[in-house]
Amino acid sequence: MCGIVAYVGPKDATPFLLEGLARLEYRGYDSAGVAVTGRTGGLKVRKVKGRVADLAADVPARFKGTTGIGHTRWATHGVPSDANAHPHLDGTERIAVVHNGIIENADELRLRLTVDGAVFRSETDSEVLAHLIAAHCGEGVELEDAVRAALGKVVGTYGLAVLDAGQPDRVVVARNGSPIVLGIGEKEMFAASDVSALVRYTRQVVHLEDGELATVRADGFRTSTEDARTTHRRPSTVDWEMDSYDTGGYDHFLLKEIHEQPGSVERTLSGRLDERFATAHLGGLNLDARELREIRRVKILGCGSAHYAGEMGAQLIEELARIPAHSEPASEFRYRNPVVEADTLYIAVSQSGETYDTLAAVQEVKRKGGRVLGVVNTVGSAIARECDGGIYLHAGPEISVASTKAFTSTVVAFALLALHLGRIHDLSPADGRRIVSALKALPGQIREVLAQSDAIAELAAGYADSAGMMFIGRVRGYPVAREGAQKLKEISYVHAEAYPASELKHGPLALISADLPTVALVPDDELLDKNLTTLGEIKARSGRIVAIAHRRPDARLADHCVLVPKSEPELDPLLLNIPLQLLAYHAAVALKRDVDKPRNLAKSVTVE
Repeated sequence: MCGIVAYVGPKDATPFLLEGLARLEYRGYDSAGVAVTGRTGGLKVRKVKGRVADLAADVPARFKGTTGIGHTRWATHGVPSDANAHPHLDGTERIAVVHNGIIENADELRLRLTVDGAVFRSETDSEVLAHLIAAHCGEGVELEDAVRAALGKVVGTYGLAVLDAGQPDRVVVARNGSPIVLGIGEKEMFAASDVSALVRYTRQVVHLEDGELATVRADGFRTSTEDARTTHRRPSTVDWEMDSYDTGGYDHFLLKEIHEQPGSVERTLSGRLDERFATAHLGGLNLDARELREIRRVKILGCGSAHYAGEMGAQLIEELARIPAHSEPASEFRYRNPVVEADTLYIAVSQSGETYDTLAAVQEVKRKGGRVLGVVNTVGSAIARECDGGIYLHAGPEISVASTKAFTSTVVAFALLALHLGRIHDLSPADGRRIVSALKALPGQIREVLAQSDAIAELAAGYADSAGMMFIGRVRGYPVAREGAQKLKEISYVHAEAYPASELKHGPLALISADLPTVALVPDDELLDKNLTTLGEIKARSGRIVAIAHRRPDARLADHCVLVPKSEPELDPLLLNIPLQLLAYHAAVALKRDVDKPRNLAKSVTVE
């Protein structure tokens, strides 16, 4: 989950390293550090517990070098501290390493290295790499060969960058389960764990594959496998704009990304609606109509908000295509020795396309002969490359740790897939046109909800000091309730639980009181009367209620109400979710939380 940057070229590396780390800080922000070297050799290192801004303030003016690496950390081994911050050095301070991932046999390696005289300065597993690489850096040994030899003894996951003061014209990077991207400049080269650190400097990037190393010099790069076979990587072009990585006048990235959803939904839909045949055009699936008709079940795999989007997607597929569908946490799926069926379509969901648990689930399905599609936002990401086909979201970069626009675009992508499958099966042209029309209307309807942001801010301020909140919904509304509770707890730290509205009387109703408000999803659908009855049960126990609804309930049944535009019943959940994003955001602001960087969390979870 941490962030890595590296530079090799004629310029001073430090400004790029600090700026790149600032752009990667959403991947981890408990400590940060940089190391640079130059033509005369020797390492200069600065690292601090705290944010990248703290590091920048600590770096002296004369801290210069033409080759450098940097890191922003999310702790896995060892508490946040100066000593546990990266880069880590060997005993002679010749080798510097920054590392994302987990070294599973670190204790065993540490013991061996200690016997050989290594002295460790940190509690991290990552420091093992610096000592291990140094142990292979004999006279005349190329840094790439030393890194390759060291990695041959490592069990675990890594994205890493290595600097050698004795070979100051290069950085060696390697990948296994954690992303590394090369950036190609004009007589200079870059590397990072995410393209967001690179887009100001280059649009030409190369994604490393698992088990691949690269030696990066100012005049180019060379890639190879861990067993020293040369590989050939062609650059691809990044199409995201630089202003996607700025707040653009908003107070936080999260608020900006919430307000970007009309545009992100338009991009997800762009070129994919086929009004002539009342269906969706999804060429990236790499499956023809005959193959799709053979599918008997759909299994969706994701983590966190991606899992909840998958639950909404499963309902869309069952309703529109009448194919049994189910969403399961990818982190659970990969460990339970799942039965992989030939006639089941597996779909992996990940904003970053690098979520380690989801990637491992994809690999487990493929190992057992299953067919996997990806629904991802990041072009060229590991999951996108691993899958047999899929749907790119085109939502644009999402910087805030809590997902909003990528979540919404994921559900829209599932709606397109459900429409496509439905029209291949038994969904009528009339129903197809109904869904196409509703999808086209979504961006404008989202704008209507966003126009209520100030009113929702006032509402959120009145509930922000609650000890906890209950979120409830029925059938289509239940995944929305789960995502709403997730958002509130993620960024405001207010305890939140989500339950099916029908399940309240089977236990959770015992919690209801004036001190525990309930956010209730009350769409104007076939279950409206049942939902209103549930509101009555809560009010009978003095519970306060915020209703998210199409029609305002009787004042005796809801203390407050946020109205959303009516779509088709299958797509209503998309719009019902938008007020919950705003509610969580404004509650967090009222509580003075660090909205974009919530405690204990980071974006793009690339470790278990």
